[in-house]
Amino acid sequence: MVQSISKLLGVLLAVLLLYIVPAAQAAERQDDISGLHVYHSTVRFVDMVRTKGYITPTMYNDFMRELELTGNTYEVGLEHMHKKYVPEYADAAKPDSFLGNYETVYDGFYNPQILTVLFPGNQQPKSDQTRQYTLMAGDYFTVRLHNTNRTPADIYKSWLLIGIDDGKPAVTASYGGMVLNEDY
Repeated sequence: MVQSISKLLGVLLAVLLLYIVPAAQAAERQDDISGLHVYHSTVRFVDMVRTKGYITPTMYNDFMRELELTGNTYEVGLEHMHKKYVPEYADAAKPDSFLGNYETVYDGFYNPQILTVLFPGNQQPKSDQTRQYTLMAGDYFTVRLHNTNRTPADIYKSWLLIGIDDGKPAVTASYGGMVLNEDY
C-alpha cells in the first residue's frame, strides 16, 4: 500500500515537472512578449499624438487593434493635462488687485471627454475635423493601460499555488510626455 502511494506520488510529481511547470513558464513568457508588444504600441501611439498634437478616431482604433493582437482585453486610460496660466490677485473680486504673477495650472481631460469628441453619437465620417481631439504644445498626454482578463499564466499560477492569486494584471503599460507640435 505504501509503495503504491509513493509510486502515485512519483507519477504526479513527474507530470508536474515534465508538463505543467514548462507550460506555466511558456505562458509567462507569452505574457512578457505581450507586455513588450503593448508597451511598444503605447509608445508609438503616444509619440504620434505628441508629435501631431491631435488624436483622430482612426489613430485610436489602430492603437486598440494593435492591443487586441495579444489576445487580451485592456482597460485603456487616456489623460490630457492642458496647461493654462491663471493670474494671481490679492482679492479675486477686484480686477485692479493684480499681483503681477501667474500661476501655472493643469486642467485634466480623461476618457469621457476625449472619447466623446472622437466618437460622437452622430453619423459624421471619421475624417471630419469635428471628430479630431486637439492638444496644444506644452500640454501633457499620457496613456495607462492594463489587461482585464486572466491570462493562461494567471490560471497556471493560481492552480499551482492552490488558488492564491495576487490580483495584479499580467500586462501593463504607462507612457506619456509633453505635446511638441500642433499640426492641425
